[in-house]
Amino acid sequence: MNTEQPLALLGGLSPSQFMKRHWQKRPMLVRNAIPDFVPCVDRADLVALAGEEGVESRLIVDSAKGWKMKHGPLPKRSLPPFSQKKWTFLVQGVDLHHDGVHDLLQQFRFVPDARLDDVMISYATDGGGVGPHFDSYDVFLLQAHGQRRWRIGRQKDLSLQPNVPLKILQNFEAEEEFLLNPGDMLYLPPKYAHDGVAEGECMTWSIGFRAPQKGELARELLLGLADEAFEGGGDVLYRDAHQPAVDTPAAIPAAMGEFARQVVEKALQNPLLLDSLLGEYLTEPKSNVWFDGIDNEPDLSGGVQLDRRTKMMYDAKHVFINGDSFRVSGRDARILRILADDRRIPRLQVKALSPQAQAALLDWACSGWLRAI
Repeated sequence: MNTEQPLALLGGLSPSQFMKRHWQKRPMLVRNAIPDFVPCVDRADLVALAGEEGVESRLIVDSAKGWKMKHGPLPKRSLPPFSQKKWTFLVQGVDLHHDGVHDLLQQFRFVPDARLDDVMISYATDGGGVGPHFDSYDVFLLQAHGQRRWRIGRQKDLSLQPNVPLKILQNFEAEEEFLLNPGDMLYLPPKYAHDGVAEGECMTWSIGFRAPQKGELARELLLGLADEAFEGGGDVLYRDAHQPAVDTPAAIPAAMGEFARQVVEKALQNPLLLDSLLGEYLTEPKSNVWFDGIDNEPDLSGGVQLDRRTKMMYDAKHVFINGDSFRVSGRDARILRILADDRRIPRLQVKALSPQAQAALLDWACSGWLRAI
């Protein structure tokens, strides 16, 4: 992607300009971001997806008795009639299940894949929404069908309404208001409060970007370090043959503290270990994602393309794919990085890979991670 080229998607800004001026800083409204936009997913498609096992979905109803929420799967018979006002259903990760949605997502890859989460699609009847709230991640709200009125504001009071199944702000104060039509798009940085209400039936696509929490990331990296420590002699026991008798038995021996420090230091002696663990964490598929493997070895000589569910990234020394890491260098590294960036490589690049890298492609294909072009 040419990051200096102005894009209609970004209101005439180049990706570089958008990232500098707006990303994680301030909202941006783009009229006609996708001219003449016709969604490749309609209401019937969404209803069918919401009813499937393994697809994350929610039903939210704003009734006289208050807010109600139900988690999927949501069979069609469990949904209210579309003539009823003030309800919505949301389907998460639609890009994992539909090639057209996945293709649209590629337009947003001026942001690193390490930040990309998924495309959530919501369908609402007149007056439907999820209440005023804020998200802890960046989001592009693309209007796909009908109209939705958005009210947004820099919210200082983040207190939530009590006894509600949704995280709805108690004292929402709007600063701006926009009515979005099909093809219009609104970007919001994290923690920017917003409330979207359907005017008539409407469908909105939310392109979300995750930001790993420090605690979550620390937990995953430490678990990886623990595995590494165990594989590198984790069955070695603490020894204290020279421990004297004590009259303060509750005191932790200093030698045991030193033993613990040595365990961590040894696990960190590999300078590439944290990089490897980070890449594996960032490419680990979500728990509801699975791949259909194949028994017969496919012919990949004509080129390969990643499955839409596959996550592939790289750093200076590794390539990462669906939670696995591989050390690469030279020509193999250059070609596999092209595969990660372009999500496909043609015949000549497959042929230029080493026998070991070609064997890895074949193994990934048999696992369902990629396929022949």
